[in-house]
Amino acid sequence: MLRRDGWAGLAVLAASLVLFWMTLGLKDNPLVPIGPGYYPRIVLALTAGLAAALVLANLLSGRGSDAPAGQPLHYGGVAVMFVLFGLYCGALPYAGFRIATFGYIALTHAWLDRARTMRGWLRAGLVGLIATAAIYFIFERYLTVLLPRGRWTGF
Repeated sequence: MLRRDGWAGLAVLAASLVLFWMTLGLKDNPLVPIGPGYYPRIVLALTAGLAAALVLANLLSGRGSDAPAGQPLHYGGVAVMFVLFGLYCGALPYAGFRIATFGYIALTHAWLDRARTMRGWLRAGLVGLIATAAIYFIFERYLTVLLPRGRWTGF
């Protein structure tokens, strides 16, 4: 019997397969060695594989409930994450990819890890810095994907 996480995995699996099928209709440019569907197919195949693994794990586990026993669900945390993501999307055109991404990753890490001490905030900042640098160098330098520059900073 599928539980909530199994149904979510099934929905993501179906959406990934439909989107993957839609990328097959993209026209290739004979002058470019990699077509427009190359990277989306990689991401969608990975997403479909992980969703199938979630469904399989859900079917094979003998647990009766999604929530750990004795722990209440905190829906306010989900709302905070949506607000942080909305602020990130709004900040991208003004602050640019590097500054906005650093702020988003550092703040979400601090929120999820419940940073209360200076050491926790420093760890959140370090995670934000390392993750932003890694994402930037992979996409901007290696894959040559142009990331948003900020109107305020030009950075």
